[in-house]
Amino acid sequence: MTGAPSPARPAWREREDGISLNLRVTPGARQAAIRGVQDIGDGREALAVTVRAKARDGEANKAVIALIAGALGIAPARISLITGASARLKSLHLGGDPQRLAEMLAEMLAEMLATLLARCEPLARNASYQGSS
Repeated sequence: MTGAPSPARPAWREREDGISLNLRVTPGARQAAIRGVQDIGDGREALAVTVRAKARDGEANKAVIALIAGALGIAPARISLITGASARLKSLHLGGDPQRLAEMLAEMLAEMLATLLARCEPLARNASYQGSS
């Protein structure tokens, strides 16, 4: 069937007891960071995350949970791995008030975007190129 593409399924979904959060994890990175929201195909989105820990003995999974907990200011004990223990695509459960958690995730992404734009602003001012014709 042709037509308009199906709407993206967001990186997180509210549940009765919290939120399920989709992640695309890159272990063994130089820096632990939340990189933003990424299209992972089939209309699905995930939070792109890098961690320094290697993908062995659950080290990367623990690092992912610690990174997400720290970014949201919640206890790591409120986060559990639902799927993807040995895969790059993972799903986490964040326990708590789903509406508040969704607000926290949205605020975190908005702050990331503001930081990125602030870094790019000086580059844009200096990029005015006066070429000769």
